[in-house]
Amino acid sequence: MTFHPLDEAGQWSGDRPFSVYIHVPFCASRCGYCDFNTYVLASQGPDAGQRYLRAAHGEIEAAASALAGHDARPASTVFFGGGTPTMLTPDQLGGLVRHVQQVWGLAPGAEVTTEANPETLSEEVLDGLLEAGINRLSMGMQSADRAVLKLLDRVHTPGRAVEMARLARRCGFDDISLDLIFGTPGETLESWRTSLRTALSADPDHISAYSLSVEEGTRLAARIRRGEVPMTDEDDLADKYLASEEILTGAGFVNYEVSNWARPSTGPDGLVDRHRAEHNMAYWLGHDWWGIGPGAHSHLGRARWWNVK
Repeated sequence: MTFHPLDEAGQWSGDRPFSVYIHVPFCASRCGYCDFNTYVLASQGPDAGQRYLRAAHGEIEAAASALAGHDARPASTVFFGGGTPTMLTPDQLGGLVRHVQQVWGLAPGAEVTTEANPETLSEEVLDGLLEAGINRLSMGMQSADRAVLKLLDRVHTPGRAVEMARLARRCGFDDISLDLIFGTPGETLESWRTSLRTALSADPDHISAYSLSVEEGTRLAARIRRGEVPMTDEDDLADKYLASEEILTGAGFVNYEVSNWARPSTGPDGLVDRHRAEHNMAYWLGHDWWGIGPGAHSHLGRARWWNVK
């Protein structure tokens, strides 16, 4: 029996914004704390990227076919998540953006985001991303502490995310987000405060600060179980969250969601908080979205489903 989402979606009236999520499951290496659906690109064969692209484009066509004849709306947001989407070239990502635009269209002022590891970026790549139609950059900084990055198995060096954020601004990005993680075993409160201040020195428009979650099956969980590193401490996590609120709101950011702070600004339409992650807002507000790629989740009307990993 073939699953058709609109069979379960109920009366899909088309009155809610529509978003597209595209999961790119490749990374250069696997971080010890990560339990996302990701794979080391070099281990997947020489044509893994091309096989992925054929499947992703095919799935966009299948989604467009499923929605044909219904009140499909242009995409108000497109989000490339992972993994590290910038393991693909800007032209390859741009081809997916163009395909989304071809089958659904993009709403005026649509937010098009890609996540990125700082080590995958350069001036040439950043220029290419802008040319591809990507207008929002979300970089994984995690920490400014070398020891914390090492424990998390992050491959970038301290300072690289700040350097790339500043370069992205010079290239023309006007919506830049940095992702941070607090609560890594061995991280001090002062180390976390330094990471926050370092992130702010890059003059980003948005900061996400996530509490470290130790997930079963990860290398970090195994190390904690063997007693090599201590378990995260809830009081320590709470202290660091409060420090995040103090430092980020003190810098003028607005805490609009539990782990997210945005720099307020007023656009030509008079709306403020335009630097919020509008794609993530679509999740939190229960809008409709279609997920492309392995393990991606979708939500339409009253139906929710997800792809196999």
